[in-house]
Amino acid sequence: MLHSLVKLLDKHVDLPSVSAHCDIPCKIYDPIHAQVATLSIIRMIDLIDDLPDSNLTVSQQSMLCRLIDQKESHGKKVKEEICVIWGDYFKQPQFDQFPEIHTLAHEIMLLASKAKQTLNRDDALVLLDKVNRFAEIFWTTKNIAVYTADCPYLPSLPTVYPNLKS
Repeated sequence: MLHSLVKLLDKHVDLPSVSAHCDIPCKIYDPIHAQVATLSIIRMIDLIDDLPDSNLTVSQQSMLCRLIDQKESHGKKVKEEICVIWGDYFKQPQFDQFPEIHTLAHEIMLLASKAKQTLNRDDALVLLDKVNRFAEIFWTTKNIAVYTADCPYLPSLPTVYPNLKS
């Protein structure tokens, strides 16, 4: 209804057209969402691995279903977050500075899909390495130094952070 009203108004009032380079031109980009989603995938795999190998109770079966659902949701989140930054933030100057970014983004997409499809923790760790490298490149293009520290929650794995104090 609102769309119809705006269309009608547009026919009678000469409104200027506007456009933006992305869905919402906020220029707020941060790879931390992809990093946290990747860490969540690893955590879900760890929790699944903690379940008994056989004879799951109904409660455990329910838990398994929820863990798998969350793992897959976080895999999708990784892909969405990386795709938005790669597609909306990175431009020719950043491509020239880091020509690996296209291949890296593609590798992340493939690894995130693999993490959704399987329960292989080693593959998820490779995904984390790639997402951390993406974050390192992102912050470097903004002339912000980075450091690596274990995240302060399980699975307590190395994560790249911007050094905003420098």
